[in-house]
Amino acid sequence: MPAFTHIDHQGRVRMVDVSVKEPTLRVAVAQGVISMNSATFENIYRLNIKKGNVLETARIAGLMAAKRTSELIPMCHPLNMTHIAIEFYPDKETNSIRIEATVRIIERTGVEMEALTAVSIAALTIYDMCKSYDRTMSISNIYLVEKSGGKSGTFVRENNN
Repeated sequence: MPAFTHIDHQGRVRMVDVSVKEPTLRVAVAQGVISMNSATFENIYRLNIKKGNVLETARIAGLMAAKRTSELIPMCHPLNMTHIAIEFYPDKETNSIRIEATVRIIERTGVEMEALTAVSIAALTIYDMCKSYDRTMSISNIYLVEKSGGKSGTFVRENNN
């Protein structure tokens, strides 16, 4: 059997043992995009969505999701993040909002999944709060932008499309 990190020599799944690793500063940045019709886009930015402030609610949802990633993804370690930030970048030309999550920690394992989860849940929250206005919204391009720290070092995505 190949040497998979999440499978033992008998083929059983397991969480990777990181106890022998030294804690280091680790940072991950992820992003995604939610696209919508122009009326929905305008309503979000004019705070005219009947469910409330869409972006602040999505920010809170993204923060909460990052903190609970290990409850959603089976092999993720529970972590105490030292910093989580969710930012929104509107693009009026495309009626889309780019969501960016940055997660920082001093730990033995990375936070890529936490950043990706934060972006995903923030986007889903926007969809949920606006679905009665626009069921054609789409969520796309969720990916890791960069990460640093740990044994594998720094990764920076070359093409952010």
